[in-house]
Amino acid sequence: MAEPALLGSKIRVLRRKHGATQASLAEKLGISASYLNLIEHNRRPMSAALLIKLADVFSLDLKSLSGEHDARLAGELLEVFGDTLFDDHAITAADVRELTASSPAAARAMLTLYQAYRGARESAASLAASIYDKDDLKGLERSRLPSEEVSDFIQQHTNYFPDLENGAENLWRESALVGDTLFQGLVRYLEEVHGVRVVLEQAPAMQGAVRRFDARRRRLSLSEVLRRGSRNFQLAYQVGLLSQGEVMGRLVKDPLLTTDASRALARVALASYFSGAVLMPYTEFLEAAQAERYDIELLGHRFRASFEQVCHRLTTLRRPQSEGVPFHFVRIDIAGNISKRFSASGLRFARFSGACPRWNVFSAFLTPGMIRTQVSQMPDGTTYFWVARSVRKEGGGYHAPHTTLAVGLGCEVSHARRLVYADGVDLESREAVVPVGLTCRLCERADCEQRAFPAIQHPLRVDENVRGVSFYAPVEPR
Repeated sequence: MAEPALLGSKIRVLRRKHGATQASLAEKLGISASYLNLIEHNRRPMSAALLIKLADVFSLDLKSLSGEHDARLAGELLEVFGDTLFDDHAITAADVRELTASSPAAARAMLTLYQAYRGARESAASLAASIYDKDDLKGLERSRLPSEEVSDFIQQHTNYFPDLENGAENLWRESALVGDTLFQGLVRYLEEVHGVRVVLEQAPAMQGAVRRFDARRRRLSLSEVLRRGSRNFQLAYQVGLLSQGEVMGRLVKDPLLTTDASRALARVALASYFSGAVLMPYTEFLEAAQAERYDIELLGHRFRASFEQVCHRLTTLRRPQSEGVPFHFVRIDIAGNISKRFSASGLRFARFSGACPRWNVFSAFLTPGMIRTQVSQMPDGTTYFWVARSVRKEGGGYHAPHTTLAVGLGCEVSHARRLVYADGVDLESREAVVPVGLTCRLCERADCEQRAFPAIQHPLRVDENVRGVSFYAPVEPR
């Protein structure tokens, strides 16, 4: 539930949204208008009985009053005000929290406006570079990337789509699939139900693709470079597109997806979700994960899935009354670009600036293929346990490019003992904890040797005669 200091504002916003007066709502709740006024101004508590009545009046899910969404919105807005554009306005974290609580619509509008500003600024930079290089000028009108909208869409749904889970379970039941012969079962399903013939093609014939579906010829071609588990994934992905089209069509009507490109990318994400649910059926996978204490590599062998696929599936175990550990997940490339992100742990990822280089997901590139663990603490005192490893995407041969990425999976430290990776780790040791932040601009730690920008809380002071652990670390004068 939301913090008491924020609940009154939420009720006021909710009442105004439904066009109700204080008097009319107070009558429905069985209290006086003056008492409701005190509640809305956070001068009286909102009892559980009144909350239940409020939910009945507005057909409200009480989860919507949770402070989680406000905290995420406030965090993103605070990151926005971390832009040097606002350095002269002295906006505090308290100002941002108050705005988010009292006027969430205005806060979201400000976030949208900043996203448009960022898009326009990046487009202008691209335009200048294109003119300088005499390059192509197409595609500069986009103010927000489709991948960002899809990330927000997945986060909004907590990376759990029950209709797709049901579709995967129905596929196993109705097609009598067996784990050891999953490939043959999916091939048989595609042919018998959808009239699609599956063929394996040599890499040159695929012209760089690993999967290609010809809807006119009802032919699905898979590249020889795919290993067995990857072949199963691509087969299940195609099954998802063909059998779950109605479900996906309904889901991608979400207002968070504003363009055809965003909706198309969301369908890809949903088909991949369905594929993961087929390869790793919910109940069986959750039981195995709990029994094996979330041993990612062991689960990968058992379900014939990659390290990244298992990590992603672990973040989807959000079924009510049957939940796994609430994980966060991130995937980065060697340049530090975040290409996938999701958080059920409460950890927030930066959206408008670089992530903290102290996260162990970055150091995973230094030890390819090896598991790295980390106990990290955010500036607010929240402590997380991380598991990270580099992954290599399959290539087509010696001359084919190979992509190396790093994936990180983590949870609050209170869940760490449920993971095999915490064995032998002193989770209580202060020396073992790595101080990390969200981004340099929002992190108050002045003694960080990896700081790349000054913190918004501390104006930049340069003394040419004194050097701290970093250029931006303040040093007390003698």
